[in-house]
Amino acid sequence: MQFQQLQYFVAVAETRHFTRAADLVHVAQPSLSQQIKALERELGADLFLRARGNITLTDAGEALLPLARRILADADTARHEVQELAQLRSGRVRLGATPSLCTGLLPDVLRAFHDRYPGIRLLIEEGGSHDLVRELARGALDLALVVLPLPTPSPALTTVELLREDLVVVSSPDAPAPGRGRRTVRIPDLEGERLVMFRHGYDLRELTVAACRAEGFEPDFAVEGGEMDAVLGFVRAGLGVAVVPRMVATRSGRGLRVTPLGRPGLHRTIALAHRSDVAPPRAARELQRMLLER
Repeated sequence: MQFQQLQYFVAVAETRHFTRAADLVHVAQPSLSQQIKALERELGADLFLRARGNITLTDAGEALLPLARRILADADTARHEVQELAQLRSGRVRLGATPSLCTGLLPDVLRAFHDRYPGIRLLIEEGGSHDLVRELARGALDLALVVLPLPTPSPALTTVELLREDLVVVSSPDAPAPGRGRRTVRIPDLEGERLVMFRHGYDLRELTVAACRAEGFEPDFAVEGGEMDAVLGFVRAGLGVAVVPRMVATRSGRGLRVTPLGRPGLHRTIALAHRSDVAPPRAARELQRMLLER
Protein backbone atom coordinates (compact mmCIF):
# COMPACT_ATOMS: atom_id res chain seq x y z
CA MET A 1 0.00 0.00 0.00
CA GLN A 2 1.43 3.34 -1.04
CA PHE A 3 0.77 6.75 0.46
CA GLN A 4 -0.05 8.14 -2.98
CA GLN A 5 -2.69 5.44 -3.53
CA LEU A 6 -4.48 6.52 -0.36
CA GLN A 7 -4.48 10.12 -1.60
CA TYR A 8 -6.08 9.01 -4.89
CA PHE A 9 -8.62 6.83 -3.07
CA VAL A 10 -9.75 9.68 -0.79
CA ALA A 11 -10.00 12.06 -3.76
CA VAL A 12 -12.32 9.64 -5.64
CA ALA A 13 -14.35 8.96 -2.50
CA GLU A 14 -14.90 12.69 -1.95
CA THR A 15 -15.65 13.67 -5.56
CA ARG A 16 -17.38 10.40 -6.58
CA HIS A 17 -15.81 10.95 -9.98
CA PHE A 18 -12.51 9.61 -11.38
CA THR A 19 -11.83 12.50 -13.76
CA ARG A 20 -12.53 15.23 -11.19
CA ALA A 21 -10.44 13.32 -8.64
CA ALA A 22 -7.55 13.17 -11.12
CA ASP A 23 -7.76 16.94 -11.60
CA LEU A 24 -7.82 17.44 -7.82
CA VAL A 25 -4.58 15.52 -7.24
CA HIS A 26 -2.94 16.76 -10.48
CA VAL A 27 -2.51 13.40 -12.17
CA ALA A 28 -3.77 11.90 -15.44
CA GLN A 29 -7.03 10.02 -15.04
CA PRO A 30 -5.68 6.68 -16.45
CA SER A 31 -2.80 6.78 -13.92
CA LEU A 32 -5.22 7.43 -11.07
CA SER A 33 -7.44 4.53 -12.18
CA GLN A 34 -4.45 2.19 -12.38
CA GLN A 35 -3.33 3.12 -8.87
CA ILE A 36 -6.83 2.57 -7.46
CA LYS A 37 -6.94 -0.89 -9.11
CA ALA A 38 -3.50 -1.68 -7.68
CA LEU A 39 -4.71 -0.68 -4.22
CA GLU A 40 -7.77 -2.93 -4.58
CA ARG A 41 -5.55 -5.86 -5.60
CA GLU A 42 -3.31 -5.19 -2.59
CA LEU A 43 -6.29 -5.16 -0.22
CA GLY A 44 -8.11 -8.03 -1.95
CA ALA A 45 -11.39 -6.12 -2.19
CA ASP A 46 -13.19 -3.67 -4.46
CA LEU A 47 -13.38 -0.17 -3.00
CA PHE A 48 -15.88 1.36 -5.45
CA LEU A 49 -19.01 0.25 -7.25
CA ARG A 50 -18.58 1.60 -10.76
CA ALA A 51 -21.86 2.19 -12.58
CA ARG A 52 -22.28 4.56 -15.51
CA GLY A 53 -22.34 8.08 -14.03
CA ASN A 54 -22.48 6.76 -10.48
CA ILE A 55 -19.47 5.96 -8.24
CA THR A 56 -20.24 4.67 -4.75
CA LEU A 57 -18.16 3.14 -2.00
CA THR A 58 -18.34 -0.56 -1.22
CA ASP A 59 -18.37 -1.78 2.38
CA ALA A 60 -14.59 -2.16 2.13
CA GLY A 61 -14.33 1.39 0.81
CA GLU A 62 -16.47 2.72 3.66
CA ALA A 63 -14.22 0.94 6.17
CA LEU A 64 -11.02 2.27 4.57
CA LEU A 65 -12.09 5.90 4.14
CA PRO A 66 -11.78 7.13 7.79
CA LEU A 67 -8.51 5.24 8.21
CA ALA A 68 -7.08 6.73 5.01
CA ARG A 69 -8.14 10.24 6.04
CA ARG A 70 -6.45 9.78 9.42
CA ILE A 71 -3.23 8.51 7.83
CA LEU A 72 -3.16 11.48 5.44
CA ALA A 73 -3.89 13.91 8.28
CA ASP A 74 -1.11 12.43 10.43
CA ALA A 75 1.31 12.70 7.52
CA ASP A 76 0.35 16.33 7.00
CA THR A 77 0.89 17.03 10.71
CA ALA A 78 4.29 15.37 10.59
CA ARG A 79 5.26 17.39 7.54
CA HIS A 80 4.14 20.62 9.22
CA GLU A 81 6.06 19.90 12.44
CA VAL A 82 9.25 19.07 10.55
CA GLN A 83 8.89 22.28 8.54
CA GLU A 84 8.40 24.22 11.77
CA LEU A 85 11.65 22.79 13.10
CA ALA A 86 13.45 23.45 9.83
CA GLN A 87 12.34 27.06 9.96
CA LEU A 88 13.27 27.39 13.67
CA ARG A 89 9.74 28.02 14.81
CA SER A 90 9.76 25.27 17.44
CA GLY A 91 12.09 22.76 19.04
CA ARG A 92 14.66 22.90 21.81
CA VAL A 93 18.34 23.42 22.48
CA ARG A 94 20.03 21.63 25.38
CA LEU A 95 23.05 23.73 26.37
CA GLY A 96 25.51 23.03 29.13
CA ALA A 97 27.74 25.72 30.64
CA THR A 98 29.83 26.36 33.70
CA PRO A 99 28.08 28.54 36.32
CA SER A 100 30.43 31.47 35.69
CA LEU A 101 29.55 31.44 31.99
CA CYS A 102 25.85 31.30 32.82
CA THR A 103 26.42 34.47 34.84
CA GLY A 104 28.79 36.30 32.50
CA LEU A 105 28.57 35.24 28.86
CA LEU A 106 25.21 33.63 28.28
CA PRO A 107 22.52 36.13 29.35
CA ASP A 108 23.03 38.54 26.43
CA VAL A 109 23.48 35.79 23.83
CA LEU A 110 20.45 33.83 25.02
CA ARG A 111 18.33 36.99 25.06
CA ALA A 112 19.29 37.70 21.42
CA PHE A 113 18.58 34.07 20.46
CA HIS A 114 15.21 34.09 22.22
CA ASP A 115 14.22 37.39 20.58
CA ARG A 116 14.97 35.91 17.16
CA TYR A 117 13.53 32.41 17.77
CA PRO A 118 10.91 32.71 20.52
CA GLY A 119 9.48 29.27 19.76
CA ILE A 120 12.72 27.46 20.62
CA ARG A 121 12.92 26.19 24.21
CA LEU A 122 16.30 26.70 25.89
CA LEU A 123 17.26 24.02 28.40
CA ILE A 124 20.36 25.03 30.39
CA GLU A 125 22.43 22.70 32.55
CA GLU A 126 25.09 24.15 34.83
CA GLY A 127 28.13 22.10 35.77
CA GLY A 128 31.88 21.79 35.67
CA SER A 129 33.62 20.94 32.41
CA HIS A 130 34.12 17.31 33.47
CA ASP A 131 30.40 16.83 34.12
CA LEU A 132 29.41 18.62 30.90
CA VAL A 133 31.76 16.47 28.79
CA ARG A 134 30.15 13.36 30.27
CA GLU A 135 26.65 14.67 29.52
CA LEU A 136 27.66 15.48 25.93
CA ALA A 137 29.08 12.00 25.44
CA ARG A 138 25.86 10.30 26.54
CA GLY A 139 23.70 12.52 24.33
CA ALA A 140 22.02 14.52 27.11
CA LEU A 141 23.27 17.85 25.70
CA ASP A 142 23.45 19.33 22.20
CA LEU A 143 26.21 21.85 22.99
CA ALA A 144 28.38 22.74 25.95
CA LEU A 145 30.57 25.69 26.90
CA VAL A 146 33.64 24.20 28.56
CA VAL A 147 37.02 25.38 29.83
CA LEU A 148 40.11 24.16 27.95
CA PRO A 149 42.09 22.05 28.32
CA LEU A 150 39.44 19.45 29.05
CA PRO A 151 40.00 17.42 32.23
CA THR A 152 39.83 14.22 30.17
CA PRO A 153 40.36 14.95 26.44
CA SER A 154 37.87 13.06 24.31
CA PRO A 155 38.34 12.30 20.60
CA ALA A 156 34.56 11.92 20.36
CA LEU A 157 34.11 15.68 20.91
CA THR A 158 34.68 18.61 18.59
CA THR A 159 35.73 21.83 20.34
CA VAL A 160 35.93 25.33 18.87
CA GLU A 161 37.73 28.04 20.84
CA LEU A 162 35.32 30.84 21.68
CA LEU A 163 37.26 33.32 23.80
CA ARG A 164 40.22 33.81 26.13
CA GLU A 165 39.18 35.55 29.30
CA ASP A 166 41.24 37.31 31.98
CA LEU A 167 40.74 36.48 35.64
CA VAL A 168 40.63 39.24 38.28
CA VAL A 169 40.64 39.45 42.06
CA VAL A 170 37.48 40.63 43.81
CA SER A 171 37.32 41.84 47.39
CA SER A 172 35.05 43.80 49.70
CA PRO A 173 35.50 47.60 49.56
CA ASP A 174 35.26 47.58 53.38
CA ALA A 175 38.25 45.23 53.72
CA PRO A 176 41.94 46.07 53.14
CA ALA A 177 42.80 45.97 49.44
CA PRO A 178 44.76 42.93 48.30
CA GLY A 179 48.35 43.45 47.17
CA ARG A 180 48.74 46.38 49.64
CA GLY A 181 46.47 48.56 47.55
CA ARG A 182 48.44 48.41 44.32
CA ARG A 183 46.57 48.82 41.04
CA THR A 184 47.31 45.22 40.08
CA VAL A 185 47.79 42.03 42.09
CA ARG A 186 50.25 39.25 41.32
CA ILE A 187 49.67 35.63 42.32
CA PRO A 188 52.43 35.79 45.01
CA ASP A 189 50.47 38.65 46.60
CA LEU A 190 47.73 36.15 47.40
CA GLU A 191 50.00 34.36 49.87
CA GLY A 192 48.66 35.27 53.27
CA GLU A 193 45.28 36.40 51.88
CA ARG A 194 42.20 34.47 53.00
CA LEU A 195 40.55 33.10 49.87
CA VAL A 196 36.88 32.36 49.26
CA MET A 197 37.14 29.18 47.21
CA PHE A 198 34.79 27.31 44.91
CA ARG A 199 33.77 23.71 45.43
CA HIS A 200 35.82 20.76 44.22
CA GLY A 201 35.37 20.09 40.50
CA TYR A 202 35.00 23.79 39.72
CA ASP A 203 37.37 24.83 36.92
CA LEU A 204 38.26 28.12 38.64
CA ARG A 205 39.24 26.30 41.82
CA GLU A 206 41.69 24.03 39.99
CA LEU A 207 43.17 26.97 38.07
CA THR A 208 43.66 29.17 41.14
CA VAL A 209 45.11 26.44 43.34
CA ALA A 210 47.51 25.36 40.57
CA ALA A 211 48.70 28.98 40.11
CA CYS A 212 49.38 29.39 43.84
CA ARG A 213 51.28 26.12 44.04
CA ALA A 214 53.34 27.13 40.99
CA GLU A 215 54.48 30.15 43.06
CA GLY A 216 55.46 27.89 45.94
CA PHE A 217 52.64 28.28 48.45
CA GLU A 218 49.36 26.65 49.45
CA PRO A 219 46.34 28.96 49.33
CA ASP A 220 44.63 29.73 52.65
CA PHE A 221 40.86 29.21 52.47
CA ALA A 222 38.55 31.31 54.60
CA VAL A 223 35.53 29.43 53.25
CA GLU A 224 35.18 26.92 50.44
CA GLY A 225 32.57 24.86 48.66
CA GLY A 226 30.36 27.50 47.06
CA GLU A 227 28.99 28.16 43.59
CA MET A 228 29.60 31.50 41.86
CA ASP A 229 26.76 33.48 43.49
CA ALA A 230 27.69 32.18 46.93
CA VAL A 231 31.38 33.01 46.46
CA LEU A 232 30.58 36.58 45.40
CA GLY A 233 28.23 36.97 48.36
CA PHE A 234 30.89 35.75 50.81
CA VAL A 235 33.40 38.20 49.32
CA ARG A 236 30.93 41.09 49.66
CA ALA A 237 30.49 40.10 53.31
CA GLY A 238 34.24 40.52 53.83
CA LEU A 239 35.11 36.86 54.41
CA GLY A 240 38.01 36.97 51.95
CA VAL A 241 39.03 37.55 48.35
CA ALA A 242 38.32 35.42 45.27
CA VAL A 243 39.68 34.96 41.77
CA VAL A 244 36.86 35.17 39.23
CA PRO A 245 36.42 35.80 35.48
CA ARG A 246 36.44 39.43 34.38
CA MET A 247 32.99 39.07 32.75
CA VAL A 248 31.49 37.91 36.03
CA ALA A 249 33.14 40.75 37.94
CA THR A 250 31.90 43.28 35.38
CA ARG A 251 28.33 41.97 35.46
CA SER A 252 28.13 41.24 39.19
CA GLY A 253 30.63 43.79 40.50
CA ARG A 254 28.17 45.85 42.55
CA GLY A 255 29.49 45.95 46.10
CA LEU A 256 32.87 44.51 45.06
CA ARG A 257 36.34 45.91 44.54
CA VAL A 258 37.81 44.56 41.30
CA THR A 259 41.61 44.38 40.96
CA PRO A 260 43.31 43.10 37.78
CA LEU A 261 45.98 40.44 37.99
CA GLY A 262 49.37 41.72 36.87
CA ARG A 263 51.40 40.04 34.14
CA PRO A 264 51.52 37.25 33.26
CA GLY A 265 48.15 37.10 34.98
CA LEU A 266 45.69 34.23 34.84
CA HIS A 267 43.48 33.39 31.90
CA ARG A 268 41.07 30.70 30.85
CA THR A 269 40.09 29.53 27.39
CA ILE A 270 36.40 28.92 26.72
CA ALA A 271 35.38 26.53 23.95
CA LEU A 272 32.12 25.37 22.43
CA ALA A 273 31.91 21.57 22.31
CA HIS A 274 29.61 19.04 20.66
CA ARG A 275 29.77 15.37 19.75
CA SER A 276 31.84 14.61 16.66
CA ASP A 277 29.67 11.71 15.52
CA VAL A 278 26.30 13.51 15.64
CA ALA A 279 25.49 16.84 13.99
CA PRO A 280 23.74 19.23 16.42
CA PRO A 281 20.07 19.95 15.62
CA ARG A 282 19.29 22.95 13.42
CA ALA A 283 18.34 25.16 16.37
CA ALA A 284 21.54 24.21 18.23
CA ARG A 285 23.61 25.03 15.14
CA GLU A 286 22.00 28.47 15.01
CA LEU A 287 22.81 29.10 18.67
CA GLN A 288 26.36 27.91 17.97
CA ARG A 289 26.64 30.43 15.14
CA MET A 290 25.43 33.27 17.38
CA LEU A 291 27.90 32.34 20.10
CA LEU A 292 30.80 32.23 17.64
CA GLU A 293 29.79 35.58 16.12
CA ARG A 294 29.07 37.36 19.41
